[in-house]
Amino acid sequence: MNPERQFHQLLLDNLDRLRRYARVLERDPAAADDLVQDTLERAWRNWRRWRSGSDIRPWLFSILHNRHVDHVRRARQATELSDAEWERLAVPPGHERESRLRDLGRILTRLPDEQREVLLLVVVEEMRYQDVASMLGVPAGTVMSRLHRGREGLRRLMTEQGGMEP
Repeated sequence: MNPERQFHQLLLDNLDRLRRYARVLERDPAAADDLVQDTLERAWRNWRRWRSGSDIRPWLFSILHNRHVDHVRRARQATELSDAEWERLAVPPGHERESRLRDLGRILTRLPDEQREVLLLVVVEEMRYQDVASMLGVPAGTVMSRLHRGREGLRRLMTEQGGMEP
């Protein structure tokens, strides 16, 4: 497979991950979709900078994260999701799992951004500490510290939220 076609396929393979991370960062579905689109456009324009054969996730997530930081610097206004917005994000609950996931999503928004980002990247996306550290521009120890504080904060908030099991 030629490198450009391989790159295109890797973009498609990582689209859901990028969307998930963008939604955590942006907290607004429309803004998250715009962020993903901006990330994909930038990645596509610079696809020759990606080293073929290397893991593309850290590179893509770095682009997405940096675009988000640029956006935040411009906006300087944090936005919280309303219950109606959370309902639009959530899959209609068919059973307890979806309801628990929606509750977990609400709890995650109460964590500081740095902890929420690291939790998503390490726990959900299964990225290595070093890749996350490089992407965020912090030492690996800072990633581990944020992960620990994020997990502890998540446990505390879940317990406070009606006795949810961590």
